[in-house]
Amino acid sequence: MNIKMIVALHKPYWLPKDDCYFPLQVGAYNKESFGIKRDDEGENISEKNPNFCELTALYWAWKHIDADFIGLCHYRRYFTRRERFRLEKRKEAVLSKAELEKLLSKHPVVIPKKRHHFIETNKNHYYHAHHREGLDALEAVLEEKYPEYIASYNKVMERTWAHLFNMFIMRKDYFNRYMTFLFDVLFEVEKRVDITGYSVYEARIFGFLAERLLDVWLDAENIDYKEQNVTFLERQNWLKKGANFLIRKFRGRG
Repeated sequence: MNIKMIVALHKPYWLPKDDCYFPLQVGAYNKESFGIKRDDEGENISEKNPNFCELTALYWAWKHIDADFIGLCHYRRYFTRRERFRLEKRKEAVLSKAELEKLLSKHPVVIPKKRHHFIETNKNHYYHAHHREGLDALEAVLEEKYPEYIASYNKVMERTWAHLFNMFIMRKDYFNRYMTFLFDVLFEVEKRVDITGYSVYEARIFGFLAERLLDVWLDAENIDYKEQNVTFLERQNWLKKGANFLIRKFRGRG
């Protein structure tokens, strides 16, 4: 089974040893190389990385990688067997090629375990965390270009959980179908939303929107998938993250 897991990196970092992991320098446009494949080679959207984030890696893989299964993970975030506390144990828990093959022999798609918002829907969560015009434009594009997806969009937006990070592994035919849909929608939204004046964080709008589109596509296409644990390799300040969430919830994004 030929599996290519793209690892999106913007700086040198630890990498798993299995040859199925394919390191790719993202946002490489006009940047110094650090010795791996770059997302500005061949057909690419590397220059859009400040707004599309890890999606520039997905676009590059779509245009350049031929494999039975194609996936994406981040240099600090991987699919793992289970959550571990110590850093070295976290690295050891990253799925091996043999473990990926076992999963993919049973399911055509693997995605992260769902994240729960608990006290708000996906739509409200987006509105509280980001500029709402991005999601409103996304909804309008779906209504115009993919009306058959609207029922799934509404269903997903009313959920209080989502599959985040733009991480997944997909069988090649599904990957091609999803990439065609994803970039067709996002490039159209890009034409309609003026992000002049957005902060560096908010300028990552298309990465945020793509996180919502994955669940819409999976539901609309009735795709069989397997949820898998995802581990962040560095410690996170959960107190700070929780406080920021509550501030957005009760005071608004600003």
